[in-house]
Amino acid sequence: MKEFDTIIVGSGLAGLTAAFHASKSGSVAIITKSQLDISNSYYAQGGIAVVTEENDSFDSHIQDTLTAGRGLCDLDSVKILVSEGQACVKELVNIGMQFDTENGHFVQGLEGGHSHRRILHAGGDATGKGLTCFMLKKVQEQKNIQAFEYTTVVELLVNNQICSGVQAFDFASSKNIVFKSKATIIATGGLSRIYDRSTNPHTATGDGIALAYHAGAKLSDIEFIQFHPSALYIPGEEAFLISEAVRGEGAWLLNPKGERFMQHIHPLAELAPRDVVAHAIYNELQQHQADFLYLSLKHLNPELIRKRFTTIYNTLLKYNIDITTDLLPISPAAHYMVGGIHTDLHGETNIEGLFACGEVASTGVMGANRLASNSLLECLVFGKRAAEKANQKMQTEIFLPEIAPIHVDTGNENLFLETKNRIATLMTKKAGIVRSAEKLTEAIEELKTIKEQLPEKINEYNLLKIKHITDICTLICESALVRKESRGGHIREDFQLEDPKFCAHLIQQKDHQFKFQEIRK
Repeated sequence: MKEFDTIIVGSGLAGLTAAFHASKSGSVAIITKSQLDISNSYYAQGGIAVVTEENDSFDSHIQDTLTAGRGLCDLDSVKILVSEGQACVKELVNIGMQFDTENGHFVQGLEGGHSHRRILHAGGDATGKGLTCFMLKKVQEQKNIQAFEYTTVVELLVNNQICSGVQAFDFASSKNIVFKSKATIIATGGLSRIYDRSTNPHTATGDGIALAYHAGAKLSDIEFIQFHPSALYIPGEEAFLISEAVRGEGAWLLNPKGERFMQHIHPLAELAPRDVVAHAIYNELQQHQADFLYLSLKHLNPELIRKRFTTIYNTLLKYNIDITTDLLPISPAAHYMVGGIHTDLHGETNIEGLFACGEVASTGVMGANRLASNSLLECLVFGKRAAEKANQKMQTEIFLPEIAPIHVDTGNENLFLETKNRIATLMTKKAGIVRSAEKLTEAIEELKTIKEQLPEKINEYNLLKIKHITDICTLICESALVRKESRGGHIREDFQLEDPKFCAHLIQQKDHQFKFQEIRK
């Protein structure tokens, strides 16, 4: 058994931020199932939204966030995000983080749903990488933080509604390890790899959601999945993200006939909130029976584009696409889990000593649709808040439950991959951008069939992964079936309008009925 004051599960920006601040008051373990630098945060291109100029204001950023969230944001959470976000960014700058500047001022980008230029970048379109690498360096400088790479958490150790640690499996040694702690912070990121097309790394399969749910934690609003409107579409290749900042600099969306269409749908045209743009693209693709449409930058300054979007420019050259002269084939891809593990304003769940922060958490900030570039800001603000609350936890004598050891049978690896791909296709067809009661019911039935083929007691890792993914997808479909309206990242073709009676958080908890919770306004 290994004992630490705080355990962090996950190594994205939220996990690294939490680890850095938790280390100020005690020993910290970071447990990650791959390398420390593989996370959704690392791949974030757009930037971080924060008020830095006099012509902008907290009120404006708050209002933009509330508008994008379509009535489901908790006002107190949003105020904390915006105000403390500015302080967090200043703190980072003070300890050495370098954002892009010009003539002594931050370079500020514009993205969908924002009424002001307030998006800070680092290295042009490599902000996630810049921020994550900076925080990783700061974490590695702390002598009381120990990292456990290629180690996966298989169970949260909860007894009498108190979390006392985790059970993990070390892939290198094939050993089960018990970690005991005063506080456990889940920062495992999203789950968008449960869909066919996703901008996320392969590790984003929702492990943290499944672990928390089975431990008795409440989930909130997980029917809301954000599909990024502009991911590169090349058959047989990954859905490489084309940052929303590209449209912020003036890029146009063109249908298969080469016609702009967004100006007829929303006053902000290509810069409408992501849910609006993704749905509009979906409709165009259906109308033209096409797999992709186009993003055009041909009318923009090529020198500016090459400088501002270096990563995108160089990556697409590998596919013989010059973004300054060629049309970019794009199509929406699953990008971000808007809901997640339900927490309070300090990231704590309904289970004592169990916290969540970052994409895996539902803090009340995102509502029904995340405003562009608020995600990295949420990692900083609520990663710090969760750590500071965790630091206040007192060690008590806690009974650690008996663990059932997990092992890996390589003979099950193909079964896992085949089942994962089958589920991804199912979710894309039945619970993607546009849903219906018929499609969702069919998905739930097929998921039930898959789950029935698993043994009742699972002690093999690949089978456990199948169970977790099946459970997560069932929870998403069930909540999407209950929410009989269209709002933000949840669109029902059989209930096409927002319904005021569903203007509430939808709470799920193991062995409990669905429950609607009032929005804090």
